[in-house]
Amino acid sequence: MSEQKELKVEDIKNEAEEKRCPVQKAFYYIEKFISGPMCGKCFPCALGTYEVRTRLKNILSGKGTEADFFAIRRIASAMLEASRCKKGKDTAKFTLEWIETDAFKEHLKGICPDRECLTSIEYRIVPDKCIMCGECQHVCDFRAIIGEKKKPYLSGYLPFEIRQKRCTKCGECIIVCPTGAIEIVDIKAETEAEVKV
Repeated sequence: MSEQKELKVEDIKNEAEEKRCPVQKAFYYIEKFISGPMCGKCFPCALGTYEVRTRLKNILSGKGTEADFFAIRRIASAMLEASRCKKGKDTAKFTLEWIETDAFKEHLKGICPDRECLTSIEYRIVPDKCIMCGECQHVCDFRAIIGEKKKPYLSGYLPFEIRQKRCTKCGECIIVCPTGAIEIVDIKAETEAEVKV
């Protein structure tokens, strides 16, 4: 029987750092920490980590409030002081490091500056850039893209469009688009801009 290598907090942090969004980093780290190196022997770490995960879920789902932000900061500060082992203290330190970025405050407004949080973005096709080649439609496994491929000497085509309810934001369409006609849009920022006009 082969021994499974124990995951270290430094390894989890390095994996989390591959994400651009600090909220995503914190959530990824906490999820992995709970399922791996957390021992659960001291209350500040065990209870605190689960509460932080709940608060991060609120923020990522677009339902986060300032109360969630302040609770995460308070819990992480308590964990830093009261956790009995280095793993708990490191978790608190990493969490405090990530939440002190402006990105956390932007998430409370429903905006992910790194455009990595799926609840705050939409993929859209820019009609002026689209050459109606159909490559995006071809790679979409979820049939989220509707429209008709352009054929020579014919007109009256249904332009390509992304159905938001079906779109999983996997990014495959962006990769294959030869003209860069698919863009990622911040929903909240766009709504605010429309209100100001």
